[in-house]
Amino acid sequence: MPTSLASVSALPETNIPFYAPVGAECAIFEHAYRNQLPLLLKGPTGCGKTRFVAHMAAKLGRPLYTVSCHDDLTAADLTGRYLLKGGDTVWVDGPLTRAVREGAICYLDEVVEARKDVTVVLHPVTDDRRTLPLERTGETLQAPPEFMLVASYNPGYQNVLKTLKPSTRQRFISLQFDFPKLEAEAAIVSRESGLAQDRCIALVKVADALRNLKGQDLEEGASTRLIVYCATLIKAGLDMDTSVRVALLEPLSDDPEILNGLVRVAQIAIG
Repeated sequence: MPTSLASVSALPETNIPFYAPVGAECAIFEHAYRNQLPLLLKGPTGCGKTRFVAHMAAKLGRPLYTVSCHDDLTAADLTGRYLLKGGDTVWVDGPLTRAVREGAICYLDEVVEARKDVTVVLHPVTDDRRTLPLERTGETLQAPPEFMLVASYNPGYQNVLKTLKPSTRQRFISLQFDFPKLEAEAAIVSRESGLAQDRCIALVKVADALRNLKGQDLEEGASTRLIVYCATLIKAGLDMDTSVRVALLEPLSDDPEILNGLVRVAQIAIG
């Protein structure tokens, strides 16, 4: 398997990635894990879904396999394939197979971006069977109690040709994510960047104004990640106008006219 498909981490309790809960999502995740239920996270890009999964995996003390799904991702990329090594043909597990064997958490980020044959592979491991058939090796793996499958996608971004079938969605329990409220998001940005929280509030206001343009001039609004980047630049000494432009505005559009409009939106939001 190409190493770029999956990253593996098992963080000790003393090094849990920071995540600020906005509701009961941590408790729901833990109940899903304890009861061997697959979990689907739905929400806009950059609202904290991936950080949340990393936080919970570390909190539960389980290894985490993260797969960034894309148009070319196949079922074989997840389960494994035969490869030539030193003149021999050997089977190499994919990230989903390794997670099942090890009792790890497997996270499929933006699962609807993967090819349709991927969802077929997920069906037996997301119902009461909790099995992973490997047709090429003749194995049928039984998932241990510690294994958990988590998937995410952005319903607002996908078109009608890229969505999960009801037969797949109904194999998961689901959590809806969104951006935190202003004060909470400013506190997160402050913690991540080191910039004073009162200065972060203005940046969150800009991001909120940009998010309101989603579906009009913009495909996506500004993520919390971009606000952190902006605050980091300001903390490092770059002026606010430049920081806002390169971290919050330029990543959202390449159209000069739209960018000029976004500059005006930002100026109004800052006040």
